Amino acid sequence: MYDYLVYDVFTDTPFGGNPLAVLPDASGIPEDRLQKIAREFNFSETTFVLPPEDPAHTARVRIFTPTQEVPFAGHPLIGTAVALNDLGRGTDMVLELGTGPTAAHAAQGSARFTATQPLVRGGMPAPEDVAACLGLDASDIRTDRRPPEQAGLGLEFTLVELTTRAALARAQPVTDAFRTAARRYPTRLDFAVMAYTRDGATIHARMFAPLDNIPEDPATGSAAAALSAVLAEADGTTRFTIHQGEDMGRPSLIETAVTLENGRTAAVTVAGRAIRVAEGRLTLD
Repeated sequence: MYDYLVYDVFTDTPFGGNPLAVLPDASGIPEDRLQKIAREFNFSETTFVLPPEDPAHTARVRIFTPTQEVPFAGHPLIGTAVALNDLGRGTDMVLELGTGPTAAHAAQGSARFTATQPLVRGGMPAPEDVAACLGLDASDIRTDRRPPEQAGLGLEFTLVELTTRAALARAQPVTDAFRTAARRYPTRLDFAVMAYTRDGATIHARMFAPLDNIPEDPATGSAAAALSAVLAEADGTTRFTIHQGEDMGRPSLIETAVTLENGRTAAVTVAGRAIRVAEGRLTLD
């Protein structure tokens, strides 16, 4: 039997933010059960905490969506760091991920981590293709500041600015359009789209990844990190407040800070709160 914890992440209010299942001692779980357990929880991610490969580090953390393992994700890192701190496993941590060791800090229900892996910038999807995925008109896509772009820090997202907050509220994922776009613009997350509006350092966002069994994500730290890095490189703004989940009734708040060196992203720090809402035990043969 294996204990698990459920946290709502990027919130300090139960039933807000993004749910996360954490298995704080997963060392005995058979490899072929990991994906099945993540699918059973059916949250956007589940984390499995294992002994570190380097004894100087805190833990190795494996992250699974309902359909695949991913090397890096934001809300699982925040939630896992808070969970480990709640369990007495330290305040300053180094967590081993698929993207390498990542420094994290957690205390009193708050956590932050700093991602230093390179920002990868990829394709430039056509605005009409992105609009079709979101059930919007091409005129709802704002291109005067930035056209849609695929970028990520371990996971690539299609980042698209919309013209108004009302357009963001109207967005609804169209699965067939996502399938078409995924063929045209392949990424690891099957054309996951982070749509947003921006007012200076304040961003309102929604993230859709229906092909990965995530019709909408209430809070996406990895996409927030990628978006912050792209915007910082564009105009020098280095701190952002990202509101996500409001249109699905799970308000989330993500804070980011970008470190630039010679105009390029050297690191992105992501911060937020998490609160435990459930705990239990898996009974496996």
